[in-house]
Amino acid sequence: MSTPNFVNRTLFQGDNLDYLRLLESESVDLIATDPPFNKGRDFHATPSSLKREKSGGSFVDRWSWKDNVQDAWLDELDDTNLITAIRGIRDAHSDAMGAYLCYMAVRLLSMKRVLKSTGTIYLHCDRTASHYLKMIMDVIFGKENFRNEIVWCYSGGGVPTNDFANKHDIIFRYSKSDEYTFNLDKVRIPYSDSVMESSPSRYDKSYRTNKVYSGYRPNEKGKHPEDWWVIQAIAPSSKERKDAKGYPTQKPLSLYKRIIEASSNPGEVVLDPFCGCATTLIAAETTGREWIGIDLWEEVYDTVEHRLVNMKGVELEGSTGLKKREGELPMFDLGKITKITDTSQIENPYRGEPASPYQESIVRYNVDKEPWQKIPKGRMVLELAYNEQISEKKDEAYCGGCGRSVYHRFMQLDHINPKADGGANDLSNRILLCPPCNNIKKDHRTIRGLWDYNKKNNWMHDKKIAERTREAVKSCHLRVKNMMTKNGGVLPPLNIR
Repeated sequence: MSTPNFVNRTLFQGDNLDYLRLLESESVDLIATDPPFNKGRDFHATPSSLKREKSGGSFVDRWSWKDNVQDAWLDELDDTNLITAIRGIRDAHSDAMGAYLCYMAVRLLSMKRVLKSTGTIYLHCDRTASHYLKMIMDVIFGKENFRNEIVWCYSGGGVPTNDFANKHDIIFRYSKSDEYTFNLDKVRIPYSDSVMESSPSRYDKSYRTNKVYSGYRPNEKGKHPEDWWVIQAIAPSSKERKDAKGYPTQKPLSLYKRIIEASSNPGEVVLDPFCGCATTLIAAETTGREWIGIDLWEEVYDTVEHRLVNMKGVELEGSTGLKKREGELPMFDLGKITKITDTSQIENPYRGEPASPYQESIVRYNVDKEPWQKIPKGRMVLELAYNEQISEKKDEAYCGGCGRSVYHRFMQLDHINPKADGGANDLSNRILLCPPCNNIKKDHRTIRGLWDYNKKNNWMHDKKIAERTREAVKSCHLRVKNMMTKNGGVLPPLNIR
């Protein structure tokens, strides 16, 4: 296993993707996290917490393909099976869901890399995106490593008039391999009263399917829990809510203690890359695990410190370096949390290069490519625009679908032959399309299929120019390949507006 480039009780404040890419590979035993759910709304601290505190937890859970999806993410996902699924979901559901899944996918790829081969991840979500997130996690972690879909059940207000009350969340549990930790005896639950009060003879024989079981007795340590957990949500006026400054999506400490005790051992490392009000971190501390957390929230450090200092009479297990406190003494001393607010504060194990976002992920194409095959999408657009320029309009390029002349920065990059049909993902199989043609082509049409559609629907402007543009792709990729070969794999700056 790798040596971690972080210390126990470290909080990273900022975008979790930046920090995840700098963490040492296979350095974490358990990831337990509660990311945004794509609820399409803003979350704010409860009114009572806002009265108590000068500020409370809040965040925006709205997504837009145009505003939130970065080209770099698409570049990373283009070489995986993920992009096909995400584009299909975007078409079937909405741009917002597609943007949310892009955001989650690039982060889940990095989470997989930092997780040890014996590690486990728990991803908390709800009915808004759970079925789509499971598709993404099946690709990244492998459907064979799916362990449980845990249903967290609770009760409370907010009951609709014409529907059943939505009172459960979903928690996906995946292992990284078929070797993983599961401490059953640590998470057993009480048997029902009817079981405990019944005569032992009741279990002398029981029949299930075609098998007969005899001599069964309840386990003295408790019942093996099902994959639905009844744990009450936190009341708005509770002390647990107050300690976390009224963070709007705060989850019960008991919920995350069960997760941590089931899938890690004392002294092992727990990571929460969306740590928010730090419930996972507090649960890790109080069960004797080491922990690191990441969040954008500026008050995350003060909240963790406040919650730890105010925990009373908690007995710790394992080698955390903290002693048991008695009575009303706080269990935690100040000064034990490391706060990092900039990636330059982390020792980079990759010698200046970020960790590969798709290391060990399922990829469709070989990522060991020649330099010209690794050109980012933004540079591909410029190379193709430069190659197809109209002499009298040097800031415009031809659309390979309809032959129209369009300002090159409005052009969109697409595949000549769809990736679904085995088309390459490099410059040799890329072409510039105007936005209408790109929307028509999508993932299922070839360029020739697009020409036929445009001609039939009177959108073809000049087929000869479109054909010439298609043929120019070959000369473009050969020109770039030769140029990079001569320059030792480096592309010189391109003189184009």
